[in-house]
Amino acid sequence: MKNVFQHFILLIAVTLTAFSCSDTSDVETIKLAHSLDVNHSVHKAMVKMGEDLAEISGGKMQLEIYPSQQLGTERECIELLQIGSLDMTKVSVGVMENFAPRMKVFGLPYLFRDRAHAFEVLDGPIGQELLDEGTKYWIKGMCYYDAGSRSFYTKDKPINSPEDLKGLKIRVMESVTAMDMVKSLGGSPTPISWGELYTSLQQGVVDGAENNPPSFYLSRHYEVCKYYSLDEHTVLPDVLIIGTHVWDRLSEQQKKWLQQAVDQSVSYQRELWAEAEKEALEEVQKAGVTVVRPDKSSFANDVEGVYEAYSKDDDMKDLINRIKNN
Repeated sequence: MKNVFQHFILLIAVTLTAFSCSDTSDVETIKLAHSLDVNHSVHKAMVKMGEDLAEISGGKMQLEIYPSQQLGTERECIELLQIGSLDMTKVSVGVMENFAPRMKVFGLPYLFRDRAHAFEVLDGPIGQELLDEGTKYWIKGMCYYDAGSRSFYTKDKPINSPEDLKGLKIRVMESVTAMDMVKSLGGSPTPISWGELYTSLQQGVVDGAENNPPSFYLSRHYEVCKYYSLDEHTVLPDVLIIGTHVWDRLSEQQKKWLQQAVDQSVSYQRELWAEAEKEALEEVQKAGVTVVRPDKSSFANDVEGVYEAYSKDDDMKDLINRIKNN
């Protein structure tokens, strides 16, 4: 809570500075914070969203972006958003499941047949249904950004099969689903914040982690972990969310302007993401990382127990079936 208070004070200072520098009485300014590097495709898409929003609204709406954890971690930004101290943020659905429980379905390994299937679900009725899941917690989902597939990377040995994970401490997000998945594969899940992970890998607090290629590359974790195994166990999109305190005060016209700018940023980000994935894999290999492409079937078989646990919940069972049959 101390960190939330500190970031709240910082946000107040930023707000006061913005008001002292210009007359914003006729402009609706949306403050958006996130934890990603400015070179990340999601940040670039947000920059475009801000440009589009200003153009669409004729200058009546604008976006102020605070990247690189300036206002806190993903969880802290959600908490700031909930108390009305922040307007928008971007989080992984792995973090979002703590605030919108049914989103934990995205953490189930090998849920989607391929990337096209994932986009069909996210862009369709099921995806929208889950975006609306957090409204009771003062959170409204606006869109999904592509975050590719997550795979394991390790310091001392490659992961060719689930057996190679036995005894290894693997960093995961604060996600029950992620922890269950790593346990089912024989590893020891260790929740650590993203900002602390590089040092934790260096110091041997964990033996490895799991994430998508651009995150592995931009975080420079490849400097410590020299093995990247593309088992592609989960497809966890990022979610752009807005506080209901902001959304509810916007006029219908402002809501349309904002949603249009958001939607345009989605297609742009997906193009950037495809390029970023290719570049990331090329660059980490140049830096000496061994990229492994293991047989995914053994991983898929070992995680069936995770599905069995969720099938005991009728609502989750129905949701899983709807997604798989989409």
